[in-house]
Amino acid sequence: MTTNPTPRPTPVTTPLTTSFPPDARARDVIEGVDLTGRRAVVTGGASGLGAETVRALAAAGAEVTVATRRLESAEPLLAELSAAGAPGGRVHARVLDLADLASVHAFVNAWRDPLDILVANAGIMALPTRTLSTRGWEMQLATNYLGHFALALGLHPALRDAGSARIVVVSSGAHRGAPFDFGDPHFERRPYDPWAAYGQSKTADVLFTVGARRWTEDGITANALNPGYILTGLQRHVDDDTMRAFGVMDDQGNVRPLPYYKTAEQGAATSVLLATSPLLDGVTGRYFEDNAEARTVRAGEEEPGGVAEHALDPDAADRLWEFASNALRGD
Repeated sequence: MTTNPTPRPTPVTTPLTTSFPPDARARDVIEGVDLTGRRAVVTGGASGLGAETVRALAAAGAEVTVATRRLESAEPLLAELSAAGAPGGRVHARVLDLADLASVHAFVNAWRDPLDILVANAGIMALPTRTLSTRGWEMQLATNYLGHFALALGLHPALRDAGSARIVVVSSGAHRGAPFDFGDPHFERRPYDPWAAYGQSKTADVLFTVGARRWTEDGITANALNPGYILTGLQRHVDDDTMRAFGVMDDQGNVRPLPYYKTAEQGAATSVLLATSPLLDGVTGRYFEDNAEARTVRAGEEEPGGVAEHALDPDAADRLWEFASNALRGD
């Protein structure tokens, strides 16, 4: 597999829109889609957004693999779907620890079939202290980006063999405040900041989908998304004072979503849209939110939403692809 970039695609001038409103649910965007005979992998698929993505794909007939660090965490979902008898769908779980490249390699080596859909959903957020993976990568970057990058590279033959495969990467609006710092990606010299580290990892996720344009001739497309504001297990490392500052925790410690927050099923809608909608045939290297392609925003803009220019930069995407490839080779 070459890591040389393909020629630059023609710039997109008209964002892709759909008829689905921002509060559409995963079941809404997949209605009428038949995934019988298709295979999908959803990382972090045992809970939250991942579980809602799994439910939608399975209900449409796909064979879905829930990739999770702990198999027991997937047992309630597997039991639920088995009891429901999702039409044509089979759902099972396999161990995958994205922060452990040996675990990623084991998952890849055990895979035998063509793969139609890879949803890179798993992630960690705002680790309070600087933590490194066994490869010396800052842990949020190692988990959210490098593990998924290694997984996609390892599964590339399976994705290619599907003939028309899609990679869906769950990013975040937090990417806007944190370009990828090639000079100090692991906070060895700059002060560690949990949110800067998280944002950088999510910028890297978007850059991965831009760099994946080199796989279009293999029939593989890749797009990123912001699922919106949702209360899930992703906030488990956020302290109570910060949760109160966000306005989602009261003085008694009760967690409640704000009016503009989405449910997990609404948050999963954009993931499911990118994974299954015919509207996305041949579309690659773009960033979506609220079930439509996001506008591009320049540095310094304060209006929420949109995708930062630094996350769509093809030169940065190619540089990051090489940087991560070298890391995986042990260079």
